[in-house]
Amino acid sequence: MAGLGLRKIGLTGGIGSGKSTVAQMLVDLGAHLVDLDAISRTLTAPGGAAIAHIQQQFGADFIDAHGAMNRARMRELAFTDPGALIQLEGILHPLIGQHADQHADQAQPDQIVVYDVPLLAESGTRWKQKVDSVLVVDCPVETQIARVMARSGWTREAVEKVIAQQATRDQRLAVADQVIFNEGLSLDELRQEVQKVWRLWNNHA
Repeated sequence: MAGLGLRKIGLTGGIGSGKSTVAQMLVDLGAHLVDLDAISRTLTAPGGAAIAHIQQQFGADFIDAHGAMNRARMRELAFTDPGALIQLEGILHPLIGQHADQHADQAQPDQIVVYDVPLLAESGTRWKQKVDSVLVVDCPVETQIARVMARSGWTREAVEKVIAQQATRDQRLAVADQVIFNEGLSLDELRQEVQKVWRLWNNHA
């Protein structure tokens, strides 16, 4: 049981930081996870709530043969036209917020709710105001690049483009209440760091 500790946590980190691994470790400890990336994928999957809006805004070329958003095409457009990304976010963010609230409502009364928000630092005060505490998973940019290239087969240039569109390390750290520095840690060592933060949240540190 979570005692008198913090109830709503925002979890964020740049691509390749290890944020998803930390999220799973928090679930293993008993957290209720609200995964905004997963919600976004559902919204843009075949039959998803955002598909009709995306087709209306961007045209049928941005919907693939299965009826999902064409992610590769949208990513390419967003790299060349920042306005397109703003338009897409205008469609997705209100829907993501609604679905996130619905997912959070499914938590047990004594569960810590962890909102996994990739772009928390980029969203201004919207998510910062929604949570009691923000945990940032941090690592050097070179580590991010190496990890994403290894797991995804992307080119260095492709990873650097994604990183350039995200908040800087300093911007993420500026919104952090707690930081896990995920550099050179084994999985067991990372789990120990996550457990420390968990104890802090539960007011048992």
